[in-house]
Amino acid sequence: MIPPIDPSLAGLGSEWQVPGTGSLGGVGTTTDPTAGTDGVSGVGGSGSFGDVLTQQIGNLSNLQDTAATASQSLADGTATDVTSVVTAVEKAQLAMQLAGQIRTKGSEAITDIFHTQI
Repeated sequence: MIPPIDPSLAGLGSEWQVPGTGSLGGVGTTTDPTAGTDGVSGVGGSGSFGDVLTQQIGNLSNLQDTAATASQSLADGTATDVTSVVTAVEKAQLAMQLAGQIRTKGSEAITDIFHTQI
């Protein structure tokens, strides 16, 4: 069971939501726990796993491209807002860490399945 979320965190933006999970303990605006924030239903959705995975990898790629562009504009001296550059780079870094952890957990799960005795 997920512990209750601190009410002071209820106003956080969508950057604190994981796409495809809907509202997490009151964070965000979605009241249907099965509705995803990206148009894909969180539970029993009509989209296939491969479609969702492809979409999320595309989102990761877009975040990486945005961070690279923002970093380049900061290096060139054309960036007007340094905080937006730092935010873009941090979002890309966190997304990459999450993707790495999901890959690791998936790999461990496959290894466990192959080692299961029938």
